[in-house]
Amino acid sequence: MENLLDLYRLPYDPRFPLVCMDEACKQLIAEIKKPLPVREGQPAIYDYEYERKGVCNLIVFVEPLRGWRKVFVRSRRTMLDWAECVRTILDDFYPDATLVRLVLDNLNTHTLASLYEAFAPAEARRLARRLDLHFTPKHGSWLNMAETEIGILTGQCLDRRIDQTEVLCREVSAWENDRNDAKATINWRFTIADARVKLKNIYPSIKT
Repeated sequence: MENLLDLYRLPYDPRFPLVCMDEACKQLIAEIKKPLPVREGQPAIYDYEYERKGVCNLIVFVEPLRGWRKVFVRSRRTMLDWAECVRTILDDFYPDATLVRLVLDNLNTHTLASLYEAFAPAEARRLARRLDLHFTPKHGSWLNMAETEIGILTGQCLDRRIDQTEVLCREVSAWENDRNDAKATINWRFTIADARVKLKNIYPSIKT
């Protein structure tokens, strides 16, 4: 935990950008009956019945200090999907970075082994050399600032029924562009000093 909190205090450095990533699911839901439109003094009315159209996986990368994010919409959550997204991030969005410091949780697909599962050894090693992985502790995924960004994405874009992957991709892309144009950053305030007070029960007790 303290490793991550120290990392969050470092100044912005384009050679060693700090990027947080996390994943979320979005269930595709279609209406059974057409909703009643908004009328004066009354919001839109939706029927409680719906039809399930599958699930999409959202892989979210955010650079908190620069106010930049990229959201990938995938049909699955596999090692190959994660590896392909990481390669896109490194090669297309951070081609000049010496090392990307990537904060992520402990999902079984979030490992360097995924790169070797997806690519030839030489390519996997090339990508691995440009990654510095920092994992959140067990039960500590809230320390990942990508969770904050996913919460904003959910509240501003995904808090409604969406029935098609194409529509989801279009809506997420529009949200992403708006946030990037605004250079919306994340102001992280939780420090090591805060942790030693508020989370003192998880520190070992040393008796003198």
